[in-house]
Amino acid sequence: MIENEEINLLKSVGEKLRQKRIELNLSQEILSFDANIPRNQIGRIERGEINTSIITLHKICKALKIEIKELL
Repeated sequence: MIENEEINLLKSVGEKLRQKRIELNLSQEILSFDANIPRNQIGRIERGEINTSIITLHKICKALKIEIKELL
């Protein structure tokens, strides 16, 4: 079971992702196309609902042209 600290981490990463996406004026749909992952997965990551893989984060960060460390 995921503990509160872990839930807070997922939500924090998701919020940073959302902020960066909005800052770059990208929709979830455009980001999902650029990162080659489903749009609904972007939404679930942004809401902190799923513990996504490092590979998926790498794809998203590559599409956003940022380093993974910016989300952590």
